[in-house]
Amino acid sequence: QVQLVESGGGLVQPGGSLRLSCAASGFTVADYAIGWFRQAPGKEREGVMCISRFGGRVYYQDSVKGRFTTSRDNGKNTVYLQMSSLKPEDTAVYYCARGQDLCIRSQHDYWGQGTQVTVSS
Repeated sequence: QVQLVESGGGLVQPGGSLRLSCAASGFTVADYAIGWFRQAPGKEREGVMCISRFGGRVYYQDSVKGRFTTSRDNGKNTVYLQMSSLKPEDTAVYYCARGQDLCIRSQHDYWGQGTQVTVSS
């Protein structure tokens, strides 16, 4: 069965860093695009960024360019979201989701349960 499990969230001060993990089972992350999304209370879920099957990275939000990056460890079958220079507006539940070959927002089919990131003093 296909599963995605996010971890690594927590409370961090503005300007701090955090690394989220997306551990996959039931499929091989090297064969799929994996996207990151987030949802803040009272707001719609929005795309953050994505890594394609071929290793290319796509930013879904301009606000995270230069601060966030995503990477893949095929040996661990895990995708990471490295977040730096965090801002209070980054506070949200973060999700990873499986795509197809390329990073296209509408193509994500399986989702994890999410992990909470809170940026606050």
